[in-house]
Amino acid sequence: MIDEPGPGMSGSSREEQITDTFVTLADTLVDDYDVIDLLDGLVERCVLLFGATAAGILLVDQRGNLSVTATSSEETRLLEVFQIQGDEGPCLDCIRSSRPVTCGDLAAESARWPAFVPAALATGFRAVDAVPLRLRNVTIGGLNLFHGETRSLPPADRRLAQALADVATIGILQQRSIHRSSILAEQLQAALNSRIVIEQAKGVLAERHGVGFEQAFAALRRYARDTNTKLSETARLVVLREIDADEISRRLPRSDSGPDGASEH
Repeated sequence: MIDEPGPGMSGSSREEQITDTFVTLADTLVDDYDVIDLLDGLVERCVLLFGATAAGILLVDQRGNLSVTATSSEETRLLEVFQIQGDEGPCLDCIRSSRPVTCGDLAAESARWPAFVPAALATGFRAVDAVPLRLRNVTIGGLNLFHGETRSLPPADRRLAQALADVATIGILQQRSIHRSSILAEQLQAALNSRIVIEQAKGVLAERHGVGFEQAFAALRRYARDTNTKLSETARLVVLREIDADEISRRLPRSDSGPDGASEH
């Protein structure tokens, strides 16, 4: 998994952060890992590296349908869901074409995406960069970078975002006999099923402790890391009531905990 930026991360150079991100992604090629946790960490790191307001990742399931797999905020998750339901938007275009899509001013693209643009503007986003998760002729999803102001990533940053997406794709595909389409479909479906369980666990914790989904997710992930348990497995045990919710509540971020307590996926 890609660790959350710690207290010392803000003081490290951007080059060091980029190196650390690539090293972590490369580790997935030789180590057991949790796909959902990896992608959750990747969207967080992309926000940090590219100065984006938010980020999200969509993956294609075994039936060819898109699902939201990781986002950096609840608002972004809802917008990504809206994008899928409306069957239009930059990430969908990116996945369908297997090419990056850049829009430096969403307000000027209302004719191109008549439903998505008003929803994005209402959420506070003014621009977007999308890159495909692809390996040669196989595209399995897309990475969206949302911006709160009109801007486009510089060419060097777009290449970097694509490189991160490419390495993440290799990590997702890398399994024994992963070249067989049936194995690929099973792995992606398992990742998407894990996302559903995580959303259910967030709901359980939010209702039990009267907190928001962002706080519930932060506590859930912190518990998983403290106990060296996969995030998806921790979520499953929460839903089955096999983990005492009070144990997780002790890891709820305080209201003054800053960005770490405000992170949502």
